[in-house]
Amino acid sequence: MTIQNQYFPLKEETDIIIKCGLEVHRQLGHGFLEIVYKDAMEYEFRQREVSYEREKRYEVPYKSVILPHKFFADFVIFESVILEIKAKDGIPPEDMAQTLNYLKCSGCKVGLILNFGRIKLDIKRVVF
Repeated sequence: MTIQNQYFPLKEETDIIIKCGLEVHRQLGHGFLEIVYKDAMEYEFRQREVSYEREKRYEVPYKSVILPHKFFADFVIFESVILEIKAKDGIPPEDMAQTLNYLKCSGCKVGLILNFGRIKLDIKRVVF
């Protein structure tokens, strides 16, 4: 494993996702609701033949039971990257924590948060 891969696992996959996000932001700018950006991202994934699942449900195991509350990740890309879409002024710590929780439940190692709520696309990478 190279140093770059050690610090940036799934770099090729996340680069593809970020390119899709940049294109969506270039076309739509900021100011729309999250659902609009999710729909546009889904369009980009289909156009580029990117493997994805939208609103992927995850259960939360606790000891020998499954807790009643379920998590729904916005997207799971390439069966390995959690993608959360936001459209707000910034990415607060609770959004980072939410993505980290999704990684814990999913078994995925990398999460991306793309925030379309600013003039420039805000990108955060979370590694678990």
